[in-house]
Order: sequence, then C-alpha cells, then structure tokens
Amino acid sequence: MVRVAVAQFAPGLDKDANLAEIRGLVAAAAGHGARVVVLPEFAMFTAPRMDERFIASAEPVGGPFTEALAELAGGHGLHVVAGLNERLDDPDRIANTLVAIAPDGSVAARYRKLHLYDAFGYRESAHVRAGEIGEPETFTAGGVTFGMQTCYDVRFPEVTRRIVDAGADVLALPAEWVPGPLKEDHWRTLVRARAIENTIYVAAADQCGSAGAGHSMIVDPMGVVVAALGEAPGTAAADIDPARITSVRDRNPALALRRFGVAPLG
Repeated sequence: MVRVAVAQFAPGLDKDANLAEIRGLVAAAAGHGARVVVLPEFAMFTAPRMDERFIASAEPVGGPFTEALAELAGGHGLHVVAGLNERLDDPDRIANTLVAIAPDGSVAARYRKLHLYDAFGYRESAHVRAGEIGEPETFTAGGVTFGMQTCYDVRFPEVTRRIVDAGADVLALPAEWVPGPLKEDHWRTLVRARAIENTIYVAAADQCGSAGAGHSMIVDPMGVVVAALGEAPGTAAADIDPARITSVRDRNPALALRRFGVAPLG
C-alpha cells in the first residue's frame, strides 16, 4: 500500500513563484504521508494563452525545474510527478511533458502529451509537438506501478488502456482542464470512467484559478472518489491498496474478458 497525493494550484508566468508554491504543496503532502505527489500539467510555467511565451520559458528535462523537483523528491523521500514545457530542437515548438522524479533524483519516467488540445476553440498544436507513440513508461513506488498521461489524452480511452497493459495500477493524470460550459462535468465523468473501465486508481491533478477548473481527485477501481479538492489550491491524499484492485478485478474481470486490443493508427 502506498499513499498518493494530488496537489493543485494556479501556475503563472513566474517560474520561481511556481516552484515556491510547489515546495509548499509537496511538503504538505509529505506531511500527510504521501510517497507520490502528482502536480498539474504545465506546473513549471503557464501563461493566460498558449503563445510564444511557452517556447521562450521552456527548459530541457534536466534543467533548473527538474533539478528543483529532484531536490524536493530527495528531501522528502518521495516521487514527484509534474508537467513542464520541454525545450526541443525545434525553435517553434515545445513538448508538453510530464516527468516522474524518484527519491534518488533520477527521472523515473517521462511522458510527452500525445493528443494535443485542438478543441473548444483552442489550438495547442500551434506551439506544441505531439509526443511519439512508444511503449508507455512506468515507475514503481511502494510496490505499486504508476503510469502517466496528460489532460486532453483522457478523452481517448485507448491511451489509458495501453498504460494499463504496460502494468500500471495507478494512472497519474496532470491537467490544465480549462473551465467552460459542462467542462467540469466532463472532467469528473472521464476521470471516473478511465478508472472504472480499467479497474485502476486514477490520481488526477488539475490546475485551479483562471486557467484550470480544479476539482483534483483520486478515484478507486470502482469509480469511487476517495479524495478530492474543490476550486482552491491544496492537496488531497488517499491510500492505493493493491488488495482493492484485486478484489474489484475478481468481481469485474473486464480486462480479462475483453476481445479487442489497442493499436496505433499510424
């Protein structure tokens, strides 16, 4: 069993201020016994709109932001999952990247957003390059296996299914789920659906403030919300119990009974 926390806040243009907020949230989560802390998408830097500022502020994995996360992970003896705008060799594009930093400071897993948010009047692809499709990367904490995906990817159930097929017991889901009509309802519904159909835990950490709807949550394999936040910054924690996963899968062996797999379109 391992305790996981979701931490939500409203990242802005000041990377130092964002890191200060992250330090406080991770310390609070560690104080409640969390061994994994999931922070939002673009936790390093967020502008009010997707534009050249994301490119100008981008950093490589291994840059100052991930080094700061490594210090936090080592200092508290836990894994930290967070999103950053990753610098690429393309001067006009970044990657929307998640990193999982282990307690020893290493990058335990990495995920680049696969489905870009070209929807609801937004066009993320103008400044972001979609991640290449490869074998999902996972990491282990307390004997539990974690996978990662980002925000809009949750609308594509095959993404989560591939992560589960790679062995994940828990999905870490950082997001900047933009508020709007019915969007909060979609968020809750989709997060719970991914947990139910895959009989896994989902730890979904959203931004709050003007750019994010908040309502971060941890959902168990039966779709029960076991920890949640509202609209304000903060942390919420819950225990991930492998016995719960086994029990649910004994009663609902949906993964074993399925007759279709998942293959990339191209």
